[in-house]
Amino acid sequence: MFPELVPGSPSRRELLKAVSCGFGYAALAGLATEAAAADARNGNPLSPRPPHFAARARRVIFLCMRGGPSHVDTFDHKPQLMADDGQPVSGKKGRKLMGSPWKFSPRGESGLEISELFPEVARHVDDLCVLNGMYADVPTHPECFVQLHTGSFQFVRPSMGAWVLYGLGTENANLPGFITLNPPSRVGGAQNYGSAFLPAVYQGTRIGQLGRPLKQATVGNLDNPRLSPASQRRQLDFVQSLNRELLQQRPSDGQLEGVIESYELAFRMQAELPQVLDTAGESQSTLETYGVGVKATDDFGRQCLLARRLAEAGGRFIELSHANWDQHGGLRKRLPANCAAVDRPIAALLADLKQRDMLKDTLVVWGGEFGRTPHVKKQDGRDHNATGFTFWMAGGGVKGGIAHGATDPHGIEAVAGKVHFHDLHATMLHLLGIDHQRLTYRYGGRDFRLTDVRGQVVHDILT
Repeated sequence: MFPELVPGSPSRRELLKAVSCGFGYAALAGLATEAAAADARNGNPLSPRPPHFAARARRVIFLCMRGGPSHVDTFDHKPQLMADDGQPVSGKKGRKLMGSPWKFSPRGESGLEISELFPEVARHVDDLCVLNGMYADVPTHPECFVQLHTGSFQFVRPSMGAWVLYGLGTENANLPGFITLNPPSRVGGAQNYGSAFLPAVYQGTRIGQLGRPLKQATVGNLDNPRLSPASQRRQLDFVQSLNRELLQQRPSDGQLEGVIESYELAFRMQAELPQVLDTAGESQSTLETYGVGVKATDDFGRQCLLARRLAEAGGRFIELSHANWDQHGGLRKRLPANCAAVDRPIAALLADLKQRDMLKDTLVVWGGEFGRTPHVKKQDGRDHNATGFTFWMAGGGVKGGIAHGATDPHGIEAVAGKVHFHDLHATMLHLLGIDHQRLTYRYGGRDFRLTDVRGQVVHDILT
């Protein structure tokens, strides 16, 4: 696209590539690209934009439990399943119903029944809006996980975080607006936080990778250790001067304006992002509350603490990941371990947000790609179940202390208050002040949206 600067010299593209390597993956992975500016508004595609109507929430923290947590053992109490424990399942040869091995008890003023597997989260039950009528289209991990994140498993579509950033912009010009902590490399990989056909400026910034300790995670190429900040600034000024010369020749080139802003943002992130990710200034009491330093809770505790810090710093969409909840076997051992790893950190996050008066405008969402069957084939495991499962929300304009929707008496299928992923997305956007039918992007001759041609806002759960 760019002509050579002088005969025999490196091309403009080669020069930009060479000097940009120190500006950081955190920014350049989603920013330093010509396509990122295709939808630039006033030269800055990330500038804050007003919502369609008054927003209840300013940001989203999504607690993603990969693998499919068992709803009938955690948040969806099924007395009839307990009563029918051991009974054969009609039409399911060799399968028997298995009641939950764990006790459910009414908690808080609301009296919602929560499993003993979540004793700390249960203390916040009056802030939880439990969606027991969730359902999805297919009971397979890659398809359902991608549908949860993008609204579709058949085509490559932008992730929900990318749509949120596209719709609202960022509140902090020096930080990524969409960050994903320890995302899985499988079940769709980068597609789950990508921008697809949206400008690449809206894709998520990955920090860490699922299965590796977050405390060891680094942001690749955040700066160039061989050059001082002053030297990097001089390099960038040189490149930007060339860009601005070209812009004078193409004053209506919105793409080039966006490239200029993208490089500036990448440079600014070098100073602020490490400060936000550095938890050394947190008190020992705070670290202990989140479970940092305790083997079972350290990793997810660090994720939850960083989520609060990123939210404070202006993050728009922050996703945390935990795995593996795919208990086809070893349920009695593995499910308690999973719950123990996230229970204390999640409770600490909710309490911390509330204490800082942030829960009211932070939408916290918990769930996985599907639930588990109430029947078992092996002696101690549950299979995939996409026809009925549980999510919960807290803060951000949802009613607390309520259960919306229901599965049948055994927990197999959603039968009341059904909420599809499209409905979940529509409701999330609504709480952020976005009309999901108006948040569109034209590509390939038609308008696309996160909810595609479906999706209904679940008004019954809104404050």
